[in-house]
Amino acid sequence: MPKLTLGVVQCALSDDINANIAKVGSLVEQAAAKGANVVLTPELFQGHYFCTSQEEKKFACAFPAAEHPCVTAFQKLAAKHGIFLPVSIFERDNHRYYNSVVALGPDGAIMGIYRKTHIPDGPGYQEKFYFRPGDTGYKVWQTPWGKIGVGICWDQWYPETARGMMLLGADILLYPTAIGSEPHNAALDTRDRWRRAQQGHAASNVVPVAASNRVGTENGQAYYGSSFITDQSGALVESLERTEEGILLHTFDTAAIASERAAWGFFRDMR
Repeated sequence: MPKLTLGVVQCALSDDINANIAKVGSLVEQAAAKGANVVLTPELFQGHYFCTSQEEKKFACAFPAAEHPCVTAFQKLAAKHGIFLPVSIFERDNHRYYNSVVALGPDGAIMGIYRKTHIPDGPGYQEKFYFRPGDTGYKVWQTPWGKIGVGICWDQWYPETARGMMLLGADILLYPTAIGSEPHNAALDTRDRWRRAQQGHAASNVVPVAASNRVGTENGQAYYGSSFITDQSGALVESLERTEEGILLHTFDTAAIASERAAWGFFRDMR
């Protein structure tokens, strides 16, 4: 199996979907030009993170998956560069609304959809007003570089999500994210706890993990970036700072990692 080179995008976002598609797309192209064959972008990069409040007008920002402007634009990028792209969108399915990832294969075709399982509800993250809990179950997608598992933001705090994707054969776990300040407690900084939770998933499943976050302040709420890639031991191997915009790149030998995972015996001894 060819080695997997992962790219992770981090950037500030406006509330202009076309500007965001162009900006994120440019960073995806930079990652592909440097050898990435899988590229992770932030959660709901179509605009500002809108779930800070409950506003009926925001439902107009949702599209059917196959018609979503982020999906149609990134299908062209995936095909142009021969890469795997999980695209995070606000999805409308008839009268139902989901926080979803559309998986785009290296030919640009839609490989499938994952709908976020765990939906948060709290100050600054009022997603239950907008999204139904996902009905797809956990998903992994077979690519030429291994099986890619993708969760979405709040999913990344749950060991069940990581283990569920591993039981489906994932070789790497990816999490598009929108996380930052906590409006109810300005003194609470979750950045390090957020990272440690996912580093634990990496260590206990012997699998690389990556998260892509946004940066900047949107409507008074700050997002702390800090996107990262871990190796299969849980060690941070690549990371960005709280305000940086740019890309991360790291190459993994997924076949060698699979042998290491088998030797640890976690999936042999699990009951």
